[in-house]
Amino acid sequence: MTPPTLPTKTGHAQVNGLRLYYEVRGVPADRVLPLVLLHGGLHNTLMDAPVATRLAQGRQVISVDLQGHGRTADIDRPLRYEQLADDLAALLDELRVPRADVLGYSLGGGVGLRLAVQHPSRVRKLVVVSSPFSSTGWYPEVATAFQHLTGALADMMKPAPVYQTYAAIAPDTAGFARLIDKTGELQRRPYDWSVEVSKLPMPVLLVFADADSMPPSYIARFYELLGGGQRDGGLDGSGRPKSSLAILPGHTHYDLFESPAMITTVEPFLGP
Repeated sequence: MTPPTLPTKTGHAQVNGLRLYYEVRGVPADRVLPLVLLHGGLHNTLMDAPVATRLAQGRQVISVDLQGHGRTADIDRPLRYEQLADDLAALLDELRVPRADVLGYSLGGGVGLRLAVQHPSRVRKLVVVSSPFSSTGWYPEVATAFQHLTGALADMMKPAPVYQTYAAIAPDTAGFARLIDKTGELQRRPYDWSVEVSKLPMPVLLVFADADSMPPSYIARFYELLGGGQRDGGLDGSGRPKSSLAILPGHTHYDLFESPAMITTVEPFLGP
């Protein structure tokens, strides 16, 4: 992965009672919309800086620390995909960005999906990396792990990059246990966005690993909701849906986002 560069701009936006941290890399390009980059659960902008740097070659990338993550201090409200999506819409207003492309990984993929559902006019193209459309998508062992995702794991996780990067930038390192608690509570909540996903107007690229945390049958169902897998694409491609699916070999849910293969898959879809 490309060594990370420093952002060209950073700041906090006051949105919905939250001081939402963001950073910008790259410069605006003619006819190329900014890309909003959304990290996974317990990740942050520092941890994902190499991905942001690579994607910022030729376009502007806006990375965000979601509520309670990284430099965005937590507030007295639970983590909810719908609220996090509204936070992003408010941030785009603050930055005077009427429309953008969006790429979200895992938890961030869920936030990106909700942004596309709740504010479709703000999203030109959406990339969902290793994230389900319903809480039933995870393998049983992953769902079981969510049952045990609580702040009691905080000390055990201190050697891990998710904590080390959090500790380097967070306003209060004591908030890490609370972040784990809230993330676990979010992931244990039932949801099903299949009807809303089937009505998305923008092109969507789904990117999964061949050994992901969701079975291939579920991934195929996700693609079908977006109009894929309904017919032969045709010699001239006229039967292709507007959305796309990529299953990358040799990866898991846990290493897919940092993979150069993810970047090279995403870039042609985003295009100019």
